[in-house]
Amino acid sequence: MASVERVITTLSADEMQGRKKLTPGIDKAADFIRDEFASIGLEVFAGADDYLQRFVVYRLPIENRRVVLNGIEIPSDRVTGWAGAPSVHWTIGDSVDVIVIGPEDAVQWVNSTRMIDRNTLILISTNHQAFFSRMVDDLASSDDLFLDPSGAVTRDEGGSGATRVCVLTDEAQVTSYEVEITAPLEELPLTNVVGVIPGRREDEIVLFGGHYDGIGIRDPVDGDSIANGANDNASGTTAVIELARYFKAREKPERTLMFAAFTAEEGGRLGSKYLARQLNPTEIVAMLNLEAMGKVDPQGRDRAHITGFDRSDVGAILQRAMEGTPYVFYPDPYGEGQRLFSRSDNAPFARLGVPAHTIATISMNPRDEDFHQVSDEVQTLDLIHMTGLIQAIARGATAIISGEATPTRIDPPLRD
Repeated sequence: MASVERVITTLSADEMQGRKKLTPGIDKAADFIRDEFASIGLEVFAGADDYLQRFVVYRLPIENRRVVLNGIEIPSDRVTGWAGAPSVHWTIGDSVDVIVIGPEDAVQWVNSTRMIDRNTLILISTNHQAFFSRMVDDLASSDDLFLDPSGAVTRDEGGSGATRVCVLTDEAQVTSYEVEITAPLEELPLTNVVGVIPGRREDEIVLFGGHYDGIGIRDPVDGDSIANGANDNASGTTAVIELARYFKAREKPERTLMFAAFTAEEGGRLGSKYLARQLNPTEIVAMLNLEAMGKVDPQGRDRAHITGFDRSDVGAILQRAMEGTPYVFYPDPYGEGQRLFSRSDNAPFARLGVPAHTIATISMNPRDEDFHQVSDEVQTLDLIHMTGLIQAIARGATAIISGEATPTRIDPPLRD
């Protein structure tokens, strides 16, 4: 337990500043994880010269906007939206959907239009001023990052790549419009940390992963503004490191083991998406994503749930390995309403048919009052429980690692 305590305390320390992506704090965390992988003796991934897997993501922040409706120019503070290209110029007759949200219409679905692959001009009644103002604030503080530099074809699950322009206006009939948007493309660096224990079967991979990023700085509560992210997800990252330590101390595994600390899970799962693109999915025998493991499960000690339990037999394999012990792995209890299977770093792999699942004891559960709060500190966790869970995962995965068990693949692959 001493190593677990040392690692999670370091990752959730104030000096990491909550490990938000694109901040010096997350760079410190990446360096720490790299040093842990090096001290364990992992090999680097795919001939790289470092454990740090650096890649570039893109952003299209809107800098200028001009909208003319029915010959009248709209003040720029009444225009917001999402850019799908660095330069946009629409006029009447272009292939643009025009949607009018009147005073009595529901407005909350506006955000979901980002998933529609159509350029859209959305006119929002001034009766919805409060909603519009919140949307402006949210867009000003958001990191709308994506992996594809074109932005127009694949925005992953974060958006379609089309442009949506929202205008606060009481114009309900549009006879003419002109829209001009400029949003210069920005390149931004991100980093995964990846280490490998080569197995006798080099092209059969068992992947253990967890995101090491957090949400950073929040509004202060009693003078504390750092959301340290001890449970979410220094706990999962610690488990990845400790599993690497455990398996490296044993004989050469039958199957290759890969250990990945993902960046940018918060707001897009960009790190896991990037790694999934670098691997041949048919070579990944199983992927176990470790998340929010530091608190005792609501069903009691020696319990952990597995998301998407019925999508493959990974859960059944882990259950069989626990026979004769007090430990239980059971199906995610939160149901489709919270969509946990498709919301964490297992999802990019499950979308490729990989048997990929998240193991957690508490996640989007409303009973966890520390979730995404400055109170998510290591002192709120049960490290004895967490150490036991890491040991249970090591035992549960042994049959897969040895080749004794091979999980069924996810067919059809995850789509939702």
